[in-house]
Amino acid sequence: MVKTVTALPPLLVLDPLLRSWLLEDIGRGDRTTQGLLGKFRSAQAEWVAKAPGVIAGLPMAARVFQLLSENEVSFIAMVKEGEWCEPGQVVAQIDGSLNTLLSGERVALNIVMHLSGIASLTRKYAERIADLPAQLVDTRKTTPGLRVLEKYATQLGGAINHRMGLDDAVMIKDNHIAVAGGIGAAIAQIRDQIPYPLTIEVETEALDQVAEALQHGADIIMLDNMSLDLMHQAVQMIRQRDSRIKIEASGNITLETIRGVAETGVDYISSSAPITQSKWLDLSMRIGVRS
Repeated sequence: MVKTVTALPPLLVLDPLLRSWLLEDIGRGDRTTQGLLGKFRSAQAEWVAKAPGVIAGLPMAARVFQLLSENEVSFIAMVKEGEWCEPGQVVAQIDGSLNTLLSGERVALNIVMHLSGIASLTRKYAERIADLPAQLVDTRKTTPGLRVLEKYATQLGGAINHRMGLDDAVMIKDNHIAVAGGIGAAIAQIRDQIPYPLTIEVETEALDQVAEALQHGADIIMLDNMSLDLMHQAVQMIRQRDSRIKIEASGNITLETIRGVAETGVDYISSSAPITQSKWLDLSMRIGVRS
C-alpha cells in the first residue's frame, strides 16, 4: 500500500465554509453565553474522546475559534492528526474567553466528530489491504458543501482521493457509453476536446467492454460490479495488453470483500462506504471558568 500525504485545505477555501457554519449556528448572538459574561470572563476546556477512533479535523476546529477571537484563544492539539485515540483520552486543550469557547463549541466539535468518523472507518478499510499493492480510493459520493473536508478525512484514514470534481478527469460511465453509442465512440469524441494532460477512464462491466476500452486507448479501466473470477480474467487481459494501464475496481466493496478484490491484482479499489457509512466519533467538551 502506498503511503498517502494529507494536504490541509488552504484558508482561502476553508474560511468561507467555517464562517458560514458559524453564522448558521450563532445567528444574532449566543443568548445563553452572553448572559453569563458578567460572571465569567475566561475559561479553559478539554476535548475528551468518548469512543476509540482516528482523530481528524483539529486544525479546522482551531480555526473556528480563531475566527471568533483570533488574539484571545489558545488551541493545543493533544493528539496528532490521523492518530488513534482511546476513550477518555484528552484530544485538545483550549484556553480563551467563555464567549469564544461556548459559541464555537458546536461547529468545531461537529467538524471533528464527523471527519474523525470518516477517518476511522477509512482506516479499517485500508488496513484490510495494507500488505497488498492495491490502494483504497474515495469517490464523489460526499455531503454537498463538505467534499473538500470529507476527502481530507479519507486521506488521513489511509485512502487516496479520486477526482475532486467533474473537471479533474474524464470518466466514461454506462450512461455516457449509451449516449455515445459505445465505448470507442465515446473515447473518440471526448479525446478531441479535453486538454492535456487529463486522463480518460472507462467503466466496464464485461470482458468485451474491457477489450473495447483497450482497443481505443483508455488510460484507466474500471471493473465495475464484476465477480472475482471475472475480475481476475479482466486484470490478466489488461496486463497482457499494456502493463502501464491502471485498473480500478468498484461496486459493492465492503470490509468483508475488499481483500478478495485486492488480491485480483487491481491497482485501485474505489468505495463510497468510508464516507457514506461512517459514524461520527463521539467527543465532548469539559469546561472550567476563571472569574
